[in-house]
Amino acid sequence: MKIAVFGGTGLIGSKVVGKLNAAGHEAVPHSQSTGVNVLTGEGLEEAAAGADVIVNLTNSPTFDEASPAFFRTSMEKLLAAAEKAGAGHFVILSIVGVDRVPLDYYRAKALQEELLAAGPVPYSIVRATQFMEFVDAILSWTTEGDTVRLPGTPVQVIAAEDVADAVAEVAAGAPLGGIRDIAGPEVLPLDELGRITVAARGGGHTVVRDDDAGMFGVVPGDVLVAGEGARLAPTRYADWMAARQGRS
Repeated sequence: MKIAVFGGTGLIGSKVVGKLNAAGHEAVPHSQSTGVNVLTGEGLEEAAAGADVIVNLTNSPTFDEASPAFFRTSMEKLLAAAEKAGAGHFVILSIVGVDRVPLDYYRAKALQEELLAAGPVPYSIVRATQFMEFVDAILSWTTEGDTVRLPGTPVQVIAAEDVADAVAEVAAGAPLGGIRDIAGPEVLPLDELGRITVAARGGGHTVVRDDDAGMFGVVPGDVLVAGEGARLAPTRYADWMAARQGRS
């Protein structure tokens, strides 16, 4: 199949393109660097032309109240381009718990899902838990001196490589007409995840539990944890960290 991957040069997109091409498909990456702009529409119709499948992995440049406008505009333009191209499948990557987290960015991603489900093209939504690659950033948000403050919010982090496997599998299959949840193999409190991270780095910081700290301090209960029926990826966080430390 010919598969147009928008956001195809990013962390997940580049991996998805590689996996689809390795499987014998013709996956083409599209992004601003290739002359495609999902907000202005520049290059969209040309990029979507002839595609059997559209994969949208583009992301808002901000995580605040401006993010809904990005997803509304980009989805409206991409859906129009997909319909004109006659694509038979449209795939997006979303977030587990997106409809239950009181944050602007999560509301924006929920809007993206709604627009896709109401659109003219058969669709699939892949919801993933938080990426292992983003844990360093999460720790940096609440680090003061040698202390890292993190809530005990349960998380189920997943490796980007495993996310890309799931997205590529869905893109190459029939439209789900719904949602597939994917997650890492273990549930850990965020503060414990922070301690594992600090220990793997060789120490230097103390992780303190503070249930009001950071953006995830407002997340209720276990909404970031995948529910029953989710596909569990194989990569454990400690193993991923060990492999990353070995490469550095």
